[in-house]
Amino acid sequence: MEQGVTYDRIMQTAIGFWASKTLMSAVEFGVFDVLAAGPLDTITLRLRLGLHERSARDFFDALVAQGLLMRDNADLYSNGPEAARFLVRDQPGYIGGIIEMFNARLYGFWGSLTEALRTGEPQSEAKTGGDLFDALNHEPARLEGFLRGMTGITTPVADALSRVFPWDKAKSVVDIGTAQGCVPVRLARAHPHLIAGGFDLPAVGPVFSRYVAEHGLSERVRFSPGDFFKDDLPAADVLVMGMILHDWDLPVKRMLLEKAYAALPVGGSLIVCEMIIDDERRAHLPGLLMSLNMLIETRGGFDFTGADCAGWMTDAGFSSPRVVSLAGPYSAVIAKK
Repeated sequence: MEQGVTYDRIMQTAIGFWASKTLMSAVEFGVFDVLAAGPLDTITLRLRLGLHERSARDFFDALVAQGLLMRDNADLYSNGPEAARFLVRDQPGYIGGIIEMFNARLYGFWGSLTEALRTGEPQSEAKTGGDLFDALNHEPARLEGFLRGMTGITTPVADALSRVFPWDKAKSVVDIGTAQGCVPVRLARAHPHLIAGGFDLPAVGPVFSRYVAEHGLSERVRFSPGDFFKDDLPAADVLVMGMILHDWDLPVKRMLLEKAYAALPVGGSLIVCEMIIDDERRAHLPGLLMSLNMLIETRGGFDFTGADCAGWMTDAGFSSPRVVSLAGPYSAVIAKK
């Protein structure tokens, strides 16, 4: 073996699903919710969760090794800082709804990645003619959990977006595919002069309204029901498309960009937020993996580079597209009409 070359990274990647599934199961069992009330010993925590005694300690200590739990000198377990903030259900930063979806759906679907790569066919509900969003729209509780999870992962992106755009030059903004309304709420809080709104399917409306009311912004943040396949997009000085374009094939991507161009006034801006892949397609692993996830989930969706998006925007009539970093793996492509 060449000196200094090891297989550590290969093996860490190969068994990465062990760590992922441990986290997913912890969320499913409600480990972090139980510990939110205070530290517990191994036996009490095991009994509260209904776990078999054989591997409960290994399970808890694996979460300690991941930094999600802490164990003190008295062998009492408690939530680590990240778990306390993001994995307890009644916390505003909760992202467990998305992790629950990963556990219930994507973990199994990704087991068929080889088939997806061989056939080009999705391995999700779409494989048999189903649709995740259609199913969610008919299950209010499941829909709200999903939308709340989207808020958890979107909040740092929305906060970054509030800082990288000259909002003092805009009077209004609408978030397309708004989910619970995280983006318009965070922008409205950061910039009190903005009139903000969210556009999404009608079933999302009640969830959006409750979330906005919780933040005391019902007078300034409004919901517009609609279907961007059938309806025109709302008019505003700025339109935001966050994690929307990657769901669709190129003709639909272009159609949505054209609809955005038509809805904006001259001088208005479109902001596309995604896990933008680096133009060299060598370094941005989250974006590349998300694109593989679109293979698993959809019939034509894929992620893209900043140069790709800038080119499509230019073709739609936009000018001066630029790429800016946001938070974590997310970036924005911003262009003007």
